Amino acid sequence: MTSIRLKNMMITTDKKGVSQFNKTSFPQRFGRYSEIRTQDYEFQFNLKGEIKSIRGLNMSWPHPSEILRRTDGNDWVYHSVGASAGPRTKVKEAIGEYYLPCPIYPTNTVWAFNPYSDPNIAQAFGAWYQLFGTLFDTRQQGLIPEIKNFIDLVMNNDDNKLLQQTELLHSIIGGRLSVLPPDTRHVEYEVIPLVIADGCLYHCDFCKVKTHQKFQPQPREKILRQLEMLKAFYGENIQNYAALFLGNHDALAAGRELVEWSAIEAYNRLDMRNAFGNNPKLFLFGSVASLLKADDTLFEQLDRSPFYTTINIGFESVDEDTLHQLKKPMAVKEVREAFEKMMTINRDYPNLEITGNFLLGENLSQEHNQSLTEFLGNIPNPKNGKGAVYLSPLMGGNRAESLLPLFYQIKERSRLPTYLYLIQRL
Repeated sequence: MTSIRLKNMMITTDKKGVSQFNKTSFPQRFGRYSEIRTQDYEFQFNLKGEIKSIRGLNMSWPHPSEILRRTDGNDWVYHSVGASAGPRTKVKEAIGEYYLPCPIYPTNTVWAFNPYSDPNIAQAFGAWYQLFGTLFDTRQQGLIPEIKNFIDLVMNNDDNKLLQQTELLHSIIGGRLSVLPPDTRHVEYEVIPLVIADGCLYHCDFCKVKTHQKFQPQPREKILRQLEMLKAFYGENIQNYAALFLGNHDALAAGRELVEWSAIEAYNRLDMRNAFGNNPKLFLFGSVASLLKADDTLFEQLDRSPFYTTINIGFESVDEDTLHQLKKPMAVKEVREAFEKMMTINRDYPNLEITGNFLLGENLSQEHNQSLTEFLGNIPNPKNGKGAVYLSPLMGGNRAESLLPLFYQIKERSRLPTYLYLIQRL
C-alpha cells in the first residue's frame, strides 16, 4: 500500500479490504482497491482503475453509511440505510441487508424514493467529473511510478471508456442480464456472469425480465470462448471476484453434465482458487420443472465442488387459479413437490442451498395471499438455518402502504427467513 498527499487529495493504492462479505451497518470494501479522498468525497477504484463507489464525507451527505456503487453493467446503485425512504422502511427486516439498493433504472421496488433527486447526491457525480481535471494537472508533476500508473489508469477510464467496457461485457455474454438471483446480495451483487443457456422454459405473462427466446443450452465451445474473453475482460481485477453466476434464466435446466462442466471450467480458467478470500460462491436460477427433473447425482456433484452453491427457484404461487391467471404452465401439486424437494436438499447437502421466489402484488387475489401465508406457516421448521423465501413485487404500480403490511404479515407466519426480492440487473 502506498499513500501520497497531492493538493487537496490523499491517494492510496493497493488497499486491502475485508476477505469475506460481511453483514455490517457501515460500508465495507471487499478485496483489493485504490482510493482517492478529498475533503468532501471518498472515491474507490478497482484494479483496472475503474470507479466503483463514491461516498460523501461532509455534513450535507444524507448519511455516513450511505454510498453510491457502480456495477460492471455501468449502473449506479445508491445504497440507502432507509431513513430517507420513510419511517416504515425497516431495511434489515425487509431485505436482509442493512442497506436499501436504489438503482438508477426502474425496478420492482415498493418504495417511492428517488435518492437521485437529492442535490447532495447529484453533486457527487459532478465531483467525480471534476476529479479528472485535478488528476490531469497532478500527473504532470514528478510522481513515483506506482502513483503515476494509478492516475493514468483512472484517467483512461472516463465515461466513454466505462460505457465501452460495459458494451464489451454484454457482447461477450450475449446481452445485458435483466435480473440476478436474489441471493447474490450476499456478495454485493459482484459476480462474474457466464451464460450457459439462453431463454426460459416458461413464458409467463407477468414476467418483465425474461427473454422470449426458446430455451437452448449453449454449445461447450461457445462457453469456452466466453471464459477466455471474460478472463481478458476482468484482467488483474479478476482476483476481486469470489462468485460466479451461471446464466441465464434457468441454467439448472441445462442439465447435470453442462452445469457441472461449466462450473469447474470457470473455476479453473478464471483462477477462482486464488480469488481474494478464497471462498468461491456459485449462483444460478432454476424452475419448478428443472428442479423436479434434476437427479441426486447433480446435487452430489455440486456439493463436492469447490463452490458453495445457491440455486434460486421461481415457485410464484400455491394457488391454482393464480397460476392459471399468470399463465404459469404448472400445477400447485408440482409447486408443493418442488418445495419439498428444496427442503430435503437443504437438509442433506451442506454446501448446497436452494431458495425460492413467490409473487407479491396488489392485483393478485386474496386466495393467493391466504394460501401462501398458510403454506409458509405450516412447512417443517428447518434445523440448519438454510433456505430462504423471497417475495417478488410485480413490476409496476406497487405501493408501500398496501404491499408492506401484506409482506410483513406473510413474513411473520413464515417458518423460513423471508425477504423482499428487489430486482437488480447486470
